[in-house]
Amino acid sequence: MSKTGFIFDLDGVIVDTAKYHYLAWKKLANELGFEFTKEQNELFKGVSRKKCLEILLDIGNIKATQEQFDTWMVEKNEDYLEFIEKMDSSEILPDVPRVLKFLKERNIPMALGSASKNAKPILEKVKLLHYFDSIVDGNSVTKAKPDPEVFLMAAENLKVHPSACVVFEDAVAGIEAANIANMTSIGIGDESILSEAKFNFKDFTEMDADFLEGLLNESV
Repeated sequence: MSKTGFIFDLDGVIVDTAKYHYLAWKKLANELGFEFTKEQNELFKGVSRKKCLEILLDIGNIKATQEQFDTWMVEKNEDYLEFIEKMDSSEILPDVPRVLKFLKERNIPMALGSASKNAKPILEKVKLLHYFDSIVDGNSVTKAKPDPEVFLMAAENLKVHPSACVVFEDAVAGIEAANIANMTSIGIGDESILSEAKFNFKDFTEMDADFLEGLLNESV
């Protein structure tokens, strides 16, 4: 059993697919007759597709039957898939490959823990899938973050105790989930928003080898 396991969120941590989610939700909102802003899109960070649609309909003051709701869920995802179809390695966020390579060279078990139901095809498109020993995504779990289910399942798959896991997250709900699971939470993004994280970095370019070694040695 490995001493330490690393779990990465996908959107906003490894790749920036948030812009494609935004464009797909905006398209749906416009079809339903209202505007959807980038500021409102912040409410969707780390949230399941079902919950996002509930928020969107609330913003537009739209009432929906279950059939309409299900149809719009599918429509949004189809639009999103069209956007990500064009993704390639240029979409990887700064220095992510360096960190993944550093951990892989040391045989550190790594998992993806994401609400996305398209995590695997995205990782294949950006050529990072081979770094991960386990993919836990929206197809695997029933509870959305801040419930820690996604991270606990990832830890179990990696055969690492939750308290020995390190989680990289860009969303408040994800940081909460990691903390509830008693994992080391690392916020990627705005420190003022992700203040509950144990450590904060604007992005992976700020994370040097000494810090990563420290996580492995539990000396930070």
